[in-house]
Amino acid sequence: MVSVALFAFVPLSFTRPIPGVVAPGAALRQLGKGFSFTEGPTVDRAGNVYFTDQPNDRIVKWGTDGTVSDFLKPAGRANGLCFDNQQNLWACADGKNELWRIDLKTKKPLVVIRDFGGKKLNGPNDLWIRPDGGLYLTDPFYQRPYWDHKAMEQDSEQVYFLPAGGKALVRVTTEFTKPNGIVGTPDGKTLYVADIGAGKTYSYAIQKDGRLTDRKLFCEQGSDGMTIDSEGNVYLTGKGVSVYNRAGEKIDQIDISENWTANVCIGGKKRNELFITASGAIYAITLRTTAAARE
Repeated sequence: MVSVALFAFVPLSFTRPIPGVVAPGAALRQLGKGFSFTEGPTVDRAGNVYFTDQPNDRIVKWGTDGTVSDFLKPAGRANGLCFDNQQNLWACADGKNELWRIDLKTKKPLVVIRDFGGKKLNGPNDLWIRPDGGLYLTDPFYQRPYWDHKAMEQDSEQVYFLPAGGKALVRVTTEFTKPNGIVGTPDGKTLYVADIGAGKTYSYAIQKDGRLTDRKLFCEQGSDGMTIDSEGNVYLTGKGVSVYNRAGEKIDQIDISENWTANVCIGGKKRNELFITASGAIYAITLRTTAAARE
């Protein structure tokens, strides 16, 4: 008797590799160095990038013509920056734990927020402005050498919302360890917040009144700063730049030869350059994607 082995033939399934975000053949370029610690990049309508050198108390401008120059000094020890629809530059000025709005033409700052509940904020760190002008702000505590106080006055480190034209903050979270990087989608519907203290990033549904609902774990990585591109990919920082797609899958890693990568934004004339503030320098690399455009 002859035994016959039966084999089940299973059709093979092929999946396309997830594309990264860097343009083919693009190389990392150093745009400037000699800073103490670069942070908070943001881009204006013309594609110029503004970033901070916090220890040296200045806001620096990289122009689309390739020039690098001081925009404002002193600058309230500014950290995170963001432009609103009127091209005012908002700054997390943690010299006195304040939130500033700076007129781009006159360079004159207006102190919009000085406290929460009559107590000094921990240290405004990063911010994102939604399409209607409402503003979200992270407020972690990092002891600064230029502060007189040694302990935070707030009872926790959380995220705040400032309505468009508002004069007082509303605390919209209670669950964070140390929130830091923050960015939202251009339609104003989803907010990403990195809990750098817990090593995680979460997504939220944005409500019209500023409330944040439907909290979901986006990825198992925290971040100092964040940005988002035209495909909805989210860029996290720390050790280089880690890129995640909408589903929270890591699709790219951009390594930087610096001790720390603090923050990122997408700018330049074609809005396809990723600007990276990392320790004492600023870098750029060309993307195959572009900056997220508001709808």
